[in-house]
Amino acid sequence: MTRLLSRLRPARTPIRLLVAAGATLATIVAGMAASAVLGSASAADVPALAAATAGCGRNPTLVNGTNTISVGGVNRTFILRIPANYNNANPYRLIFAYHWRGGTMNDVASGGTSGASWAYYGMQEQSNNSAILVAPQGFGNGWANNNGEDLAFTDAMVSRIQGDLCVDTAQLYAMGFSYGGGMSYAVACARASVFRAVVVYSGAQLSGCSGGTQPIAYFGIHGVSDNVLNISLGRSLRDTFLRNNGCAAQNAPEPAAGSGTHITTKYSCRAGYPVQWAAFDGGHGPGPVDGCSGCEDGTRTWTKGEAWRFISQFGSDSGSPSPSPSVTSSGGSRQNVMVVGGASGRCVDVPGSSTANGTQVQLWDCHGNTNQRWTYTASRQLTVYGNKCLDASGQGTSNGTAAIIWDCNGQANQQWNLNVNGTITGVQSGLCLDAAGTATANGTKIQLWSCTGGTNQQWTTRS
Repeated sequence: MTRLLSRLRPARTPIRLLVAAGATLATIVAGMAASAVLGSASAADVPALAAATAGCGRNPTLVNGTNTISVGGVNRTFILRIPANYNNANPYRLIFAYHWRGGTMNDVASGGTSGASWAYYGMQEQSNNSAILVAPQGFGNGWANNNGEDLAFTDAMVSRIQGDLCVDTAQLYAMGFSYGGGMSYAVACARASVFRAVVVYSGAQLSGCSGGTQPIAYFGIHGVSDNVLNISLGRSLRDTFLRNNGCAAQNAPEPAAGSGTHITTKYSCRAGYPVQWAAFDGGHGPGPVDGCSGCEDGTRTWTKGEAWRFISQFGSDSGSPSPSPSVTSSGGSRQNVMVVGGASGRCVDVPGSSTANGTQVQLWDCHGNTNQRWTYTASRQLTVYGNKCLDASGQGTSNGTAAIIWDCNGQANQQWNLNVNGTITGVQSGLCLDAAGTATANGTKIQLWSCTGGTNQQWTTRS
């Protein structure tokens, strides 16, 4: 492994230029690219959550440029870019861009020799002031993630930024090249309930994979002639999330060496968890250019355009910050609130204040006792009593699945999206939280059902 990590810097191209070139993920020339679109969930099928953070409505203390945070008693640094004309009332996407081995946060944030067009792997240009951008600095200019230290660093940055800036908690993304790709993969494995999607450029399992069983939207990009991290290593990362995301088996064609093209395959996966794979004619770099075998240029590369299109499909608007949520309390908090049915005006209630696993929740007159008090967490869980989660019974994904309480376990059947139209949808199933039979009476059972737009599937919160 030591010998492998020592080779993560391309042999012929100075890393500084690679960042500029790698920092040159540009957008594919459509006429030159072969595209194998083999079926995928549409953007409309993707679960959307516009959950505002504590930083919304506050004057930020974080500044553009270098910031320092203490993690486990050690100071860590990151470069932050807050959008021009930042509006603290709008939740923004939050994108982490991890550098490669030997690279730095400054290389990522500046775009290297390609400049602003390649800054943050091109996301500064592509997002057009609709995203908060972060370039973290790894120990020794790498991401060994010893004992999870770099995941802890990521957690600390997420917490600090969300507490100070207005972030949409359903729109966190990670991307990186080479060693930074390995770190992005580690985030996908360990923080699938926090991050919405990752983009891995020419990566391998270099920073570990704690967990690695939950679904997350995944886009892998790799050169067919990569002599530093063979393309087979990238395929292996991709295959983890083909399994986790319930994707159908299918062929992913790859271009021939010397062809000067790339081929992007979109797999057919469970709604909301797409997987894409882009293989290109080239070696170890993040910014290949179609029509130019072996070229790297952050200004002209197709990768930044495809990466942005992939992550910007999530949410209600692909080009601007997500709107404020409909499912919210009058004070904007989701701590210790009642969840109220739009049709009934009654609350989601645990019958008889039961704490038993498997108890199905119901509608009941709102009284504000603990069995009607819910907290929506950063992990997309709806908790009651502090340790019980709203759960799709038996991990069910069919109409009529009971909404129950169960010990919190972090699985996808206990994760929920609070949508801008007032619905609450299961992350695993995509189904809506539903008052059975459109009933409004006390004791009406709460279940999962295909989303109909009815008021029995619309919810608000109340302090």
